Amino acid sequence: MTASGLRAVIFDVDGTLAETERDGHRRAFNRAFRDHGLPYEWGVPEYGRLLAVTGGRRRLAGYLAGQGVPDSEPLARELHRTKTAHYTAWLHDGPLLARPGVPELLAELHERGVPVAVATTGRRAWVTVLLARLFGDVTFAAVITGDDVSRLKPDPEVYQLALHELGIGARDAVAVEDSPPGLAAATAAGLCCLVVTSAYHRHLPFPGAAAVVPGYQRGDMVDSDGPLAAGVTVDALRRLHSAAYSR
Repeated sequence: MTASGLRAVIFDVDGTLAETERDGHRRAFNRAFRDHGLPYEWGVPEYGRLLAVTGGRRRLAGYLAGQGVPDSEPLARELHRTKTAHYTAWLHDGPLLARPGVPELLAELHERGVPVAVATTGRRAWVTVLLARLFGDVTFAAVITGDDVSRLKPDPEVYQLALHELGIGARDAVAVEDSPPGLAAATAAGLCCLVVTSAYHRHLPFPGAAAVVPGYQRGDMVDSDGPLAAGVTVDALRRLHSAAYSR
């Protein structure tokens, strides 16, 4: 069975379009702890381990339960609201940059007539701010966030909804992710998935990925002679997509 052609590219946000976890989300969580008078602070390595749990509120609830906090869910909800406010403020005014090569890839996808979409389980309140600040001139054919789904990654619901909004099948698109839960969500939805590893996930295994690369640009492709050797381009994505369904 062959691929029907690349008709869309669906991107995750955190870590995929921009490196936001360490200096954005992590610091916002720590400010929320201080605002609520709590003695916790997530260091850089610890936060990397906590990212195994998707969804900030779920991450907080699990962490608080591990600290012996009884009935941690209500406190996790309060903390997450505070954290989201701090993170959204950082997205407006903080030192935020797209990952190198992403703006050029999005521009090329537009020029070549390939729709782009977003499938993230982050909150819409901050996702829209990030997209507007970094990619204000990009038209996204669909933006699916955690507000639109009942189950977070690694569940495939967010990708299934994105495909529905795009009006295409899983074999018509490529997903771009940076983490194991994101890869699991994409492949469970039937998508060919390119992993562009982010800072926290550089050395993790990614079974089932169509390809795993450390960045989007040609100079990132150390010792690579595959379809992405010249970087992540539209032609490279088409070749990767085609190869995924001819194996």
